[in-house]
Amino acid sequence: MPLKKLRMNTSSLTVFFERLFFKPNLLDWVLILLLSPFSLLYASIMLFRRLLSFKKSYSVAIVSIGNLTVGGSGKTPFVIALAKNYENACIISRGYGRESKGLVEVSRRGQILSDVFNSGDEAMLMAKSLPQASIIVSEDREIAIEKAIEDGVKVIFLDDGFNRVNIKKYEILLFPKKIINYFTFPFGPFREFFFMKYMANLALYENIDFKRLVNIENKTEKMLLVTAISNPERLNSFLPEGVIGQVYFEDHAYFNEADLREKFVDFGATSLLITQKDEVKMEGFQLPLSVMKLELEIKDSILENINTYIKEYNNAR
Repeated sequence: MPLKKLRMNTSSLTVFFERLFFKPNLLDWVLILLLSPFSLLYASIMLFRRLLSFKKSYSVAIVSIGNLTVGGSGKTPFVIALAKNYENACIISRGYGRESKGLVEVSRRGQILSDVFNSGDEAMLMAKSLPQASIIVSEDREIAIEKAIEDGVKVIFLDDGFNRVNIKKYEILLFPKKIINYFTFPFGPFREFFFMKYMANLALYENIDFKRLVNIENKTEKMLLVTAISNPERLNSFLPEGVIGQVYFEDHAYFNEADLREKFVDFGATSLLITQKDEVKMEGFQLPLSVMKLELEIKDSILENINTYIKEYNNAR
């Protein structure tokens, strides 16, 4: 019997594009092919933007973790897995979903300086997961880089930084384990042409170069999955036995405890099953939570390549 799924406050347009990007049907493919010239135009503009850019160098090594596709490719857990190996590191992010503007220091060497509404869920997750690092969110990455350098950091990790074409950095691109639609915006999930992966230092694929390891904390008999992530059905392969339903919110959405309690009762759940990204937005909620603890296992050779770049770059300065 299929699980009951609810879409909360999610526009029909969002649902349409999630299907178009990740699970296109036959009619979707007809639409994609008919309108492919628009995707070609968009990708060409992005290509010329990249080729005509001038890259600025900085006094500390910058490592960018990005992707060519929308949706979850594991950037946040990858950043966490990398940064935990370095002292006095700084992670700079756009701060998607936050209610603030401008530059916000989320944490400084492990001390939390913001709340999740001003930081965004991904930045707060990184701040709580990295007690030795500093986290900054800013629309202007260059201003954030200058701020981090002023604070004396030794290495900068740029979250979702591939499209910041004017910054000299070590480029890492992450790819999901399964890609169906290789077209670019607006009718495919790719932000640029697929062949742009050859401009990165590392193009890494899930289940080949890195693997997600999921452990369920506080597992109960009847768990209701509640999540606000992009393309939420990608969680299906990690769901344990005992999940009785799925409630999907818009990506980065904030939760109302009363609404969640109502769904909890309606489904007859014994706990809410959530991701760590969702957990940081439920602090203080009086509801039983089961948390999908996610870690990334990265090949040692990849970690060694990144570390070699950081050491050589900083020693040359």
